[in-house]
Amino acid sequence: MADPRGFLTVRERELPASRPVPVRLLDWREVHDHRSVADDPRSAVMLTHQAGRCMDCGVPFCHNGCPLGNLIPEWNDLVWRGQWGDAIERLHATNNFPEFTGRICPAPCESACVLGINQPPVTIKNVEVSIIDEAFDRGLVLPQVPQRLSGHTVAVVGSGPAGLAAAQQLTRAGHTVAVYERDDAIGGLLRYGVPDFKLEKRHIDRRLEQMAAEGTRFRPGVQIGTDISWAQLRARYDAVVVATGATVPRDLPLPGRKLAGIHPAMDYLHQSNAAVAGQDVPDQITAAGKHVVIIGGGDTGSDCLGTALRQGAASVTTLAIGKQPPLERTANQPWPTDPVLYEVSSSHEEGGERAYLASTVAFVGGDADDAGGTDGADDAGHARHVRHLRLARTEYLPDGRRVPTPGTEHDIPADLVLIAMGFTGPETDALVEQAGVDLTPRGLVARSEDFSTSEPGVFVAGDAGRGQSLIVWAIAEGRAAAAAVDSYLTGSTELPAPVTASTVALRP
Repeated sequence: MADPRGFLTVRERELPASRPVPVRLLDWREVHDHRSVADDPRSAVMLTHQAGRCMDCGVPFCHNGCPLGNLIPEWNDLVWRGQWGDAIERLHATNNFPEFTGRICPAPCESACVLGINQPPVTIKNVEVSIIDEAFDRGLVLPQVPQRLSGHTVAVVGSGPAGLAAAQQLTRAGHTVAVYERDDAIGGLLRYGVPDFKLEKRHIDRRLEQMAAEGTRFRPGVQIGTDISWAQLRARYDAVVVATGATVPRDLPLPGRKLAGIHPAMDYLHQSNAAVAGQDVPDQITAAGKHVVIIGGGDTGSDCLGTALRQGAASVTTLAIGKQPPLERTANQPWPTDPVLYEVSSSHEEGGERAYLASTVAFVGGDADDAGGTDGADDAGHARHVRHLRLARTEYLPDGRRVPTPGTEHDIPADLVLIAMGFTGPETDALVEQAGVDLTPRGLVARSEDFSTSEPGVFVAGDAGRGQSLIVWAIAEGRAAAAAVDSYLTGSTELPAPVTASTVALRP
């Protein structure tokens, strides 16, 4: 283990300081300034102290908290000893992309840390991202080219974390793999959904360079189902992995929904990320000078908040229909489950207002003196713009439903409304029509324990089959699906399969 008395001598949890709010709002760089341990001795000491707090438990519940089964006590010990080469080897043994998870995963492993029973848990996420950043800085992340080729071909559709994990595993197993992506660049929601202040795109690019050197082929700008049919793709490749994600946004069909200025959150974030990347975005949705209201208090809503503040919004209000979560665990969410707690993200630190028990009743168009209009067009047929949001206090009914409380209605200014209420599932029309796969009652791609669909040779991994979930589940399913594909093609596999398609998370 690391320091046998580390959890006794260092009882406080310490993380690297974020860049000052006034400074970071001026650019799109990452909020957390990760520095090499060679360049920042103080951070090196802090990292050693925090890794040394790990107790190397006889039953490490952090393994169970992480769907990838990361070998957390092992690489904590290696960081404490300064053995960076061994640390990245143990980290990569279970996680293809720790530079992604170390930045945007909510870290359910920390909720399961045994030390967290009566002390702040080990800073697992920060140790993880420090290992991979240090490994890249030291030139320890090299291509793993397969010793021989199998002669089999695999198409992976979707280049998010599930698709990329499956592609890298299958390439290393010796198969010829092509990754198809409908956007103009590889990365899925990592590139066009997550803002740069959480994940700078250079991290994606350098990982793609490694994958390309290993032999993975990338085909951006190709829409499967339109440019190439699913049937043609299946005929061209020995196996197909569907990793398209759950991209259908949950809508809010209320009076005034057709007013201009109301958008799904991902449309807004996609355009912002494209603009930050230097692309020309005609008629870009921007928050500059506007009163912005974000409906939904999750990670996507937080991303919208940080983006709107950087664009110069006049005000930003985030609405949540439910109660404000507690600051500490409740009795019905005991250790080692991942509890629902009140969280303050880096974006929340930067500004904006948060409102709970806020039920949206209607979108209101027109000027302040015309607040009664909620239709989508004026008398001349021109599109009217949203100007206010009509809210009411949420009431909890005995059957668990949440409804607006009559008599509590009030309006708040809203020039731009972003609906960040999650996703209902994958886009499946072309997939079902052209490939013939079955769907579940929820509209997800149906699959067996080994991630295979009803169509032989077609597999599904990540949110397309699981539903909206965490990045660690996407990578875990991509790795497991790769093992299933390898076994399907060759009759056996040596690739690890951390989960099955029916694995149920403590908190999805």
